[in-house]
Amino acid sequence: MFWDRAAIFYDLFGYIYNGKVNKRLCAAVSELIGGDDRVLECACGTGMISAAAAPKCRELTATDYSEGMLKRAEKRLGRFDNAKVCFANITKLDFDDESFDTVIAANVIHLLDDPKVSLSELSRVCKRGGKLIIPTYIGREGSKSGKAFVRSAEKAGAGFKRQFTLESYRAFFVAAGFSNVKITEIAGRVPCAVAVIANRR
Repeated sequence: MFWDRAAIFYDLFGYIYNGKVNKRLCAAVSELIGGDDRVLECACGTGMISAAAAPKCRELTATDYSEGMLKRAEKRLGRFDNAKVCFANITKLDFDDESFDTVIAANVIHLLDDPKVSLSELSRVCKRGGKLIIPTYIGREGSKSGKAFVRSAEKAGAGFKRQFTLESYRAFFVAAGFSNVKITEIAGRVPCAVAVIANRR
């Protein structure tokens, strides 16, 4: 799997190439988490956001589909007693309905064949009135760095299914039936749109 092979290099992008954006992303996500929250993170990667979320919540379950990513996330989260790492398929989550107060799925929507199925799963396992936090890197008209990043990732085998702009990301959620989405942009080399949804299952 590409993501197993990429795990060892993934943090170079996260902390060096796009470090300023990701630092602000981690801060933005952590501010949305309550101290008594049970948090699920899907597609946790190497645990960048997980490490920011764990100190803010009662319990964190960090999951990914890639064993390579999970090994690195497990090392990063080892110092947190309230965090556990496990395998999960975002398209078919093995958790009960309304199991979590907050559900995070960062930078994965653009990789999925049918992201609406995953949105439904994320909503299902989130409590009514809980938060869905779904950031993703976006492109901007005329942005050479963003396009170059996507081309490089695709050549390496990342398998992008789509690339969003801020406007098309908002339209995507509305088309999926989530009209109550609030989106903020984190500007930078590869910008990120942070979508927050109050779950209304």
